[in-house]
Amino acid sequence: MQASVGDRLVIRGKTVESPDRSGVVTEVHGANGGPPYLVRFDDGHETLVYPGTDTVVEHHTA
Repeated sequence: MQASVGDRLVIRGKTVESPDRSGVVTEVHGANGGPPYLVRFDDGHETLVYPGTDTVVEHHTA
């Protein structure tokens, strides 16, 4: 998985009751765009994310 600052990460909910979470990548800490990523989620929460198979990158286009 590769991401850049400004891309969106969408983490799919694992169950019907769990909503998707999404946020903007603010820092990339891995080599060549790899994880981990510092993400500011839509609710304002910021955390370091090591994405799993339930994560999708929506690339930012200028």
